Amino acid sequence: MKRSMLWLLTVLLSALLTLAVFLPASWLGTLVEQQSGGRLTLGDAQGTLWRGSAFIGGAPGKNSAVTPLLPGRFSWSISPLALLGMVEVQLANSVSLAQPLTVKGSWTHWQLSPSALLLPATGLSGLGAPLNTIAPSGVMRLSWSTLELALAERQLTVQGRTTLEMREMASRLSSVRPLGSYQLALDWQGQSAALTLASTSGPLLLSGKGSLDHGRLQFSGQAEAARGSEEALANLLNLLGQRKPNSERNIIALEFH
Repeated sequence: MKRSMLWLLTVLLSALLTLAVFLPASWLGTLVEQQSGGRLTLGDAQGTLWRGSAFIGGAPGKNSAVTPLLPGRFSWSISPLALLGMVEVQLANSVSLAQPLTVKGSWTHWQLSPSALLLPATGLSGLGAPLNTIAPSGVMRLSWSTLELALAERQLTVQGRTTLEMREMASRLSSVRPLGSYQLALDWQGQSAALTLASTSGPLLLSGKGSLDHGRLQFSGQAEAARGSEEALANLLNLLGQRKPNSERNIIALEFH
């Protein structure tokens, strides 16, 4: 009897290991959809759970075509030791990632190696007003130092610094191209981040500070035209918000709460 039970357990364990080894990459796409509430998915997933490739896309509906959100295909390699709680993932995309990304840690804590991700500026329109009206275009690059991520009570915390560079930005509301280049720095502490916006070049000057706390944005800043560009940017500035009181120049208050 004991020998029969041992044989049965051996067969069952072998079957489970075989299933795990050959688990298709499409299963990972289903997991991404569940964790993102259906907002993201993996398109054209190829390979297995442990070694495969796909593009990151939006999942607007079950019968809708998946639209790529980031350029290029992402390829991944996951160490089987993840089954024992020792996570090590290699992620690469020669088009979107400045360099391959390494993720190491456990089931609940991960460390991300420094890298940078190329983002389409047109995606900002999905954040709502006033960005959907401005319809920005340009080149955006999100970079980070080593990031520490942890999951506790279904809440994700982040420790580290991320920087969003927005270069040669333009808008369909203005014939001035480009409007400028900007940098948004976020210093993460758990589920909150302190953010700072500054202009690096261009006729449209943006600046301000704020915070992102549990997904809620608070920001206080201003927009103004560089000297010599006031007339060309007057209409755009009026669309961005209200003029600051007691200001000699046309300085627009940018407030998000």
